Amino acid sequence: MRPDAVRRVLDAELTAARHRRAGEAPRVLDVGGGSGVLAVALAAEGCSVTVVEPSPNALATLHRRAQEAGVADRITAVQGDSDALDQLVGAGSADLVLAHGLLEVVDDPAVTVTALAGALAPGGVLSVLVANRFAAVLHRAISGRLVDARRLLDDPAGTLGGPGEALLRRFDVEGLRALLAGGGLAVELIQGHSVVADLVTGSVLEANPGGPDALAELELVAAVTPPLRDIATRLHGVARR
Repeated sequence: MRPDAVRRVLDAELTAARHRRAGEAPRVLDVGGGSGVLAVALAAEGCSVTVVEPSPNALATLHRRAQEAGVADRITAVQGDSDALDQLVGAGSADLVLAHGLLEVVDDPAVTVTALAGALAPGGVLSVLVANRFAAVLHRAISGRLVDARRLLDDPAGTLGGPGEALLRRFDVEGLRALLAGGGLAVELIQGHSVVADLVTGSVLEANPGGPDALAELELVAAVTPPLRDIATRLHGVARR
């Protein structure tokens, strides 16, 4: 499949960062980067990547992946929480800051966004990927969990609560836009990620020659087309310092 909407934006931003830095390696900060799936891929493309992650097990997996990919020298792993980001990385040190799957689980997303913004170099970009409140409603309704769907719709934070709920909050387009702007950043893009891909079964793709490519192309257009964007499984926000 072709690059998805998120990677297309990140690739363009990394190209711009290389230009600003006169060909030097872009500096990427991946906060809550887990086991380094994205970090290793970016390091393989020539980026200098710092991963901040609280889990030692995830960092051990990151180290193994980096070694296997031959990019360990381009990745710096730091164990710690986003709450202490200003103590873990230098201010203004990153051309691109990634916070994918982070803002749903931190104690105070506004404080976290401010800290993420502080790590950006002038002209740098923050990329956030968050769970979409309205997609969660839709997916539960489709699966027959109608009571849960109504509860998610009624809750401004888009959560069910209780022991089975892993997220502290979900976002909608305007809420995400306001959060990023409140951190002193200029919001350049809010797009969807997995608008229809999570609704198309594997059997449908297998029955349609060229289906995966057609789906990828549809996703790229739907990602920036309201109201389709607004029901994507995740929302991708891009904001510049």
